[in-house]
Amino acid sequence: MKTRALGPRGSTLWIAAMIHRLSGLALAIFLPVHFFVLSLAFHGGARLEGFLRWTDQPLVKLSEVGLVFLLTVHLLGGVRVLVIENFDWHDGQKQLAMLAASVSAVVAFVFLVRVF
Repeated sequence: MKTRALGPRGSTLWIAAMIHRLSGLALAIFLPVHFFVLSLAFHGGARLEGFLRWTDQPLVKLSEVGLVFLLTVHLLGGVRVLVIENFDWHDGQKQLAMLAASVSAVVAFVFLVRVF
């Protein structure tokens, strides 16, 4: 028997679903900025080069780590949704949601170590 996909408000699975939605929203907000930066290459290398120098700042590097975390969380949240929609509901999915969050944190930390 299947239960509600999100579970009761405040439960681990509900929080995982909200994180997935919020990470998707944050990535959607980031995308136009990314396209703007790519467009700098069309206006000459000097503008792009100036922007790339600006990205060497520690705060920008830290925000890149946040971006990698958001991408990983969103990817793993999407896999979670595919599992919920295509397989029977199991009690172990709470542990899978926590595993996805843990893997996201590890990936972001590895990226942080490599950046700095």
